[in-house]
Amino acid sequence: MHILSKLIEPKHPIELSRQRFSNDRLIRLIVPILIEQLLVMLVGMADTLMVSYAGEAAVSGVSLVNQLNNVFIFIFGSVASGGAVVASQYVGRNDRESGVTAASQLVMITTLIAIFMTAVSILFRKPMLNTLFGKVEQDVMDASLTYLVITAASFPALGIYNCACAIFRSMNGTRTIMNVSVIMNIINVGGNAIGIFALRAGVAGVAYPSLISRIVAAAIMLILAFNKDNTLYLQFKRIFSWNGKMLGRILKIAIPGGIENGLFQVSKVALSGIVALFGTVQIAANGVAQSFWALAALIPIAFGYAFVTVIGQCMGAGDPEAADYYSRKLLRITYTASAAWSILMLAVTPVALIFYNLSYEAKQLVFLLSLIHNVFNVAFSPVAFSLSDGMRAAGDVKYTMLSAIFATVVCRVFFSVLLGIWLDMGVIGICIAMVCDWLIKGILIFFRWRSKKWLSFHVI
Repeated sequence: MHILSKLIEPKHPIELSRQRFSNDRLIRLIVPILIEQLLVMLVGMADTLMVSYAGEAAVSGVSLVNQLNNVFIFIFGSVASGGAVVASQYVGRNDRESGVTAASQLVMITTLIAIFMTAVSILFRKPMLNTLFGKVEQDVMDASLTYLVITAASFPALGIYNCACAIFRSMNGTRTIMNVSVIMNIINVGGNAIGIFALRAGVAGVAYPSLISRIVAAAIMLILAFNKDNTLYLQFKRIFSWNGKMLGRILKIAIPGGIENGLFQVSKVALSGIVALFGTVQIAANGVAQSFWALAALIPIAFGYAFVTVIGQCMGAGDPEAADYYSRKLLRITYTASAAWSILMLAVTPVALIFYNLSYEAKQLVFLLSLIHNVFNVAFSPVAFSLSDGMRAAGDVKYTMLSAIFATVVCRVFFSVLLGIWLDMGVIGICIAMVCDWLIKGILIFFRWRSKKWLSFHVI
């Protein structure tokens, strides 16, 4: 333990009186986030695994639509993240009244956005899918249409759930989120098994359980969020009102993040259109590999939430030096945990692939893609994603947005076309292009972080 403590403790710590998060408190914050995110990732893999028994066309349809769904999900997820930054800073300032207003307004605006996105997804489903994936085989397109309509109906529930989770993370209530996530994922996995193996409902068999589980989770989190014993809670009168000043604070953080994540997902959808040119085997392998990638990337993603809570509270308390200290400490922890986790996930991948109903060629390709991903995920993701979230929590949203847009929309798309199509590397080229994206973004974020300019921003 002493060696581990030396490994994660920065060389120049701040005095104990200013350390808002002891090691024990960090553990209580981070471990539930890790478990919650692990459950989310495992459910994604369970969806892909079970639907693989409905055929490679079904796997391909689900993987393609998930790329499109993620555009919408990440947009209102960014709004929730913006609310989490604002709420965390109010918690750090001990301003409960403003925090309650921020939380309530967050639920209102996110729900409106999610309802709009549901309508767009359902009404324009055929034009969107035909434009993006028009060259896929007809059975893949049929599966895509079915999966899109059912999952889009869950956007409002998912938006509300994300908002409530953001509120609870702001006040260190990550254990509550973990417990609700367990319930949600039990419903989802159990429903998948019934839908695929008992009802033989194909893609609908994994889509409907997702819809039901999200509605149940949103209802539970809403009930808990209205509890006035919480540091922050929801009020009906503030949800059904319009506070332009507070919404401005939330959207000031959320809009750059929404643009960043939206363009990131749009570029991924565009890349899915490229992947669709490579045939059903490569589409299926890419879809399954993305589930393994998501699981391997658990640590940087989960620690991003911890960065937001910790850095947000330090900045809200008016202590940028503490924010800098915790950014260094959390970055060390992220690198250590990410290395251990990625090695474990790579070792588990061949065993997990035994349970997938895929061709031998597809399984080989999945493992190769996972190998490329895991090695470079350890090297670049903690800075490119986790540290970037911490800088965003301090208010440095424009720089992080522009860095991500340049790395993803410009560089990743360029390298994907170059490697995937022109050099005929297929999905392997797409994967290497993703690594180039992380490297470029990581370099841009690292030098900004070292300059300490991100500590000069004010959110509230």
